[in-house]
Amino acid sequence: MPLRPIRRSDHEGLNRLHRAVGWPERSPAGWRWLEDNPARQDLDAPMGWVVADEQDRPAAMLGNFVQRFRLGSRRLHAATGFSIIVPPERKGASRGLIRALMAQPRLFARYTFNANPRSAPLYKLFGLSPWPDKTHHLKLSWIVDPMACAQGRALRHLLGRISAETAARLGERLMNRRLFHPEPMRLPADITPLRDFSDSSPYDAFWRALTQEDRLLADRSPEVLRWRLADPDLTIPPLLLACVQGGRIVGVAQALMTKTSLIEPPCLDILDLVALKDAPDAVARLTRGLIDNARSLGAAKVRLQTVTPDLLDALGELGVQARREGGWGHCHALIDDPALAAAWAPTPFDGDYGVCARTPPLPRVLRARLRAATPAGQVSKA
Repeated sequence: MPLRPIRRSDHEGLNRLHRAVGWPERSPAGWRWLEDNPARQDLDAPMGWVVADEQDRPAAMLGNFVQRFRLGSRRLHAATGFSIIVPPERKGASRGLIRALMAQPRLFARYTFNANPRSAPLYKLFGLSPWPDKTHHLKLSWIVDPMACAQGRALRHLLGRISAETAARLGERLMNRRLFHPEPMRLPADITPLRDFSDSSPYDAFWRALTQEDRLLADRSPEVLRWRLADPDLTIPPLLLACVQGGRIVGVAQALMTKTSLIEPPCLDILDLVALKDAPDAVARLTRGLIDNARSLGAAKVRLQTVTPDLLDALGELGVQARREGGWGHCHALIDDPALAAAWAPTPFDGDYGVCARTPPLPRVLRARLRAATPAGQVSKA
């Protein structure tokens, strides 16, 4: 089974693999957006790898999401795999794919924050360990629409593990009109929507202040945020909130409306939650702002999928009240330098959630309007 880097000519074959397991496919513009990842371009790293069949078409795959990190003035890089798809007839191919990711040079860490219960034990074979030590198994959630969550549990109980083909015949379930017609947000005076990611903006000042603190952080510079927010396949743009104190931004939250599958209710997934050390209450205030507005935006619950002990402490009473999800080691990492492991303060932003989450599909009426409004030769976000 020959293994090679992903090529542009593979995009339709990659979509075929995603379609077979019911995962979201990417448009041609979406695959090009992934190629334009500034951190990937720093290292000229592959977009990922495929195991090719006899006609050199993708028969199994693993995506490669490279990120920049900052520790003071130091710039570092690390990588997480995403969208590992190995059909039953290619059993064993995952090992070669993971070895390719692990063998990349010039990285301080290789990791995953999104391992499922079946794949989690596999990573230990490649030197990755459950990490962070005390919270690698923990996901937090806050239910805001108990009825929708109960309906989702009932559907899972009735249908069990269904194939992608069966799910497609059932159609999308548990959608609601608020997803694309949200109610106005109600926020306290110190929490405000964040929209300006230009250089020399208040957000840029916040990012520069973060880099002066003694912790290892995934790059959240205006350049990287502009790239992240330009994903052409998002049906609903991410929500960003800032906590403003004393006329400056002291904390930022980013959340994305997701719908894990056709039979799951919508969820507001927190992609990032970070604050300056001199604003210890900002994390909890930002999280409360998301929880209080989640249902009016169309979500059934709010979820935080990567948690550190420090982040759990910063959540305060909200962390105590949260439902504990997960239960297996979904976060695994191989970090070359123990000092870097001690300095790393990850959130879901560091994982693959921002590049492979399934956002709610556009209703047919909105899809038709977008197609009608898109000039010939351009690609819409439908």
